[in-house]
Amino acid sequence: MSLILCRQEPVKHPFYFEGLGVRLFSSQELCYAIYNNPLLVMDQFVDNTLIQFIREDLDMAFLAAKLEKLQQSGEEPDELLSMILNECDYYTASEVSRFRQSLTAYRRMPAAEFLKAKADYLFSRKQYGKAVAEYRKLLDLPKADRADGAFQAKIYNNLGAAYARLFMTDKACQAYQKSFDLVKNGEVLRRICHLSQWNPGLVLNERFQTLITSELREECQKEKEKAEAQAAQADSLKELERLFQKDPIKRFQGAGELIQKWKQEYRNIMS
Repeated sequence: MSLILCRQEPVKHPFYFEGLGVRLFSSQELCYAIYNNPLLVMDQFVDNTLIQFIREDLDMAFLAAKLEKLQQSGEEPDELLSMILNECDYYTASEVSRFRQSLTAYRRMPAAEFLKAKADYLFSRKQYGKAVAEYRKLLDLPKADRADGAFQAKIYNNLGAAYARLFMTDKACQAYQKSFDLVKNGEVLRRICHLSQWNPGLVLNERFQTLITSELREECQKEKEKAEAQAAQADSLKELERLFQKDPIKRFQGAGELIQKWKQEYRNIMS
């Protein structure tokens, strides 16, 4: 276990980092969020709202003024981000240099690869709604910029996975089918089979009904039963069971806290 020692800054209005769905209460937290999430801060992160937060809540008027001046002169966003890291003195010069190198590497990516990297990162952080939006942007690119069929198949596959985690099984199935049409991948076919079992109301076209053999259906059914058994042992379910074993007052208080936690997780997933 490690501790992050934060300055006692008089933050009355924390900065809401929409990309992560969290509120930031100090300059160290701001630097940590920037440094560890380059894909989420590369474009339009340093805006008037952030500069106001730096000036008024972090009491760093000098940094805010410098950022405004650079912003007005049309300076590259990477320079603004690096300035925040340097001025807050939370990361070493070599660490800031590595951060700049990572930004440079991302900037050199073709547009399609960059958007996919950002979407995949959002997916990894369970920001499925935002991931869907980025995957859709990829599919809206001009045909010449969308790379080859194999790359597009990955996009449709990942889009299907994001939709599935949003419980939009019909859209997930459509995305998976498009992925399979581009690259005949057996794992994608397996995912389509799983979706049809999780949602019996899902109607597959005749072609996929033929492709999904009885053997594959049986394998997926066994995997479904195994997943259900594992879900029954999930920590979140055990937490709920422990809650109902408490006295009524503690149970009511704990239920409120748990519901708020679930609401925030749901907002992050859907946003």
